[in-house]
Amino acid sequence: MENPPNKTKTVIFKRPSWDEYFLKLAMLVSERATCPRMHCGCVLVRDRQILSTGYNGSVPAQPHCEEAGCKVIDNHCIRTIHAEMNAILQCSSHGVSTHNATAYITNMPCTNCAKALIAAGIIEVVVFSDFHDTLAEEFFGLSNVTLRRLEMPATKINYDLDSYHSAKLK
Repeated sequence: MENPPNKTKTVIFKRPSWDEYFLKLAMLVSERATCPRMHCGCVLVRDRQILSTGYNGSVPAQPHCEEAGCKVIDNHCIRTIHAEMNAILQCSSHGVSTHNATAYITNMPCTNCAKALIAAGIIEVVVFSDFHDTLAEEFFGLSNVTLRRLEMPATKINYDLDSYHSAKLK
């Protein structure tokens, strides 16, 4: 008697590199952003461990840009706390050191966020997109912060529940 046919298919996908993994997470984090002018995500990492995440959104308990509109001064929305600041602040509120960490960010930081990342002890910044009117690259260079620009990772999440024989939908 023949063995019954295998009902599972073989899943073939490319395992993302660490850089792709953390940049894809930054992209996912950016989906929580509430400023329509820019959705940005930041993931702070040390030793391949996630320290915190941040996205651009309003001060807690204050209206978001989606509700109250953007408050733009000098071409920047000042109602919004930027993703990098929120990631740093999350570490601060939980007592997590950012010393010697890497920031994976969907976009090049603005000048103020670049300075905050430097002051927080970030030693490397990885981005796939630029940002207008920023001196971030200059400040990073002066502070010996490594800046790496990579290609934008794939936007598709490779998860095929039907292919995993041990998984089933409820």
